[in-house]
Amino acid sequence: MNPINEIRGQAQEKEVAPRVNLSPKENRFINSLKSATPIDWEDWTWQISHRIRTKEDLSEILDLTPEEIEGIEGCGQKLTMAIPPYFASLIDPNDSNCPIRRQCIPVKAELIKSDHELEDPCGEEDHSPVPGLVHRYPDRVLFLVSEMCAMYCRHCTRSRMVGEGSHKRKTSHYEDAYDYIRSNKKIRDVLISGGDPLMLSDEMLENIIKNIKAIPHVELVRIGTRAPVTLPQRITNDLVAMLKKYSPIWINIHFNHPKEITKRVRFACELLTDNGIPLGSQTVLLKGINDKPYIMKKLMHDLLKIRVRPYYIYQCDPIIGSSHFRTPISSGIAIIDKLRGHTTGYAVPRYVVDLPGGGGKISIDPNAIISQNQNRYVLRSFSGEEYTHYDPI
Repeated sequence: MNPINEIRGQAQEKEVAPRVNLSPKENRFINSLKSATPIDWEDWTWQISHRIRTKEDLSEILDLTPEEIEGIEGCGQKLTMAIPPYFASLIDPNDSNCPIRRQCIPVKAELIKSDHELEDPCGEEDHSPVPGLVHRYPDRVLFLVSEMCAMYCRHCTRSRMVGEGSHKRKTSHYEDAYDYIRSNKKIRDVLISGGDPLMLSDEMLENIIKNIKAIPHVELVRIGTRAPVTLPQRITNDLVAMLKKYSPIWINIHFNHPKEITKRVRFACELLTDNGIPLGSQTVLLKGINDKPYIMKKLMHDLLKIRVRPYYIYQCDPIIGSSHFRTPISSGIAIIDKLRGHTTGYAVPRYVVDLPGGGGKISIDPNAIISQNQNRYVLRSFSGEEYTHYDPI
């Protein structure tokens, strides 16, 4: 069965009363689709089945640049294009540098492989004891339960595995993963990711969570998702009620730009937090999108306003065709330097690099130590002034 049809067949909610007043952009977009209704717009399965996937469909809502046309025509070699109508409605059709547009529409540059770029930059395949499970750190595993996302970010680290694949894995893969986690009592933390785990039906996702929660030595279950940003309609009352049954569950959401935080996204995040599900944000540092300190500061402030704790800023992984997105590490250090001391500590995430080849994440911070001599340290404050600190002897 086609994975999209299967998703629609498994979804519980076929008609959903509008939860959020439609924005002017959404109204214009619905009107342009002609056959769509506000009730359709609220149905996440409708959004999935009506994703924009072709140059012709995209050309109906904006004028494509030559670079975009070439990128779309060649993207099947790397990572397919799929944009939910909701996320497409956020695109500025008059600005080819719109941060929403650049994240979801392929361009010519992503078809070019540069030096040091890798298909699997984080070495996940080398740390995969069974299909779908990555065990790099002693006490935690990454469980890749889906090969599908609502929208395919053009900087995707796992473009080698997501796209046209199934929204779910083989049942035997899930069972092998459970057996592996059960057999390794050091594992206390399981991060459910993909693809996007929220592309599974509520029933399928609950079955995964239930199996993991039943393992006595697993203390923490986390979900990594971008759905609340690219498809906030996916955060339904039924989904939240199911997740609440297995509390505590932590959710990390992938936010990249303040324009992503719409009224609809705020509603989805508040529905989760109001039901006791803590939220964090993981942001990828992207050239020309969020690599300015003032943009990143606004994003962090806006996240706190919707009760999402900034967690990581990631250096963009050297995935094949990503050179136009990647910044020097010095850009990330400068951003952290402009956040620390200039805003509340809650708004300052960790800046991390996932070491190429599977070395794991390391935190990179501005250098605050000017000099050290035995127990004497000369330290730099957020304002650039120097202070002396003495350790006890």
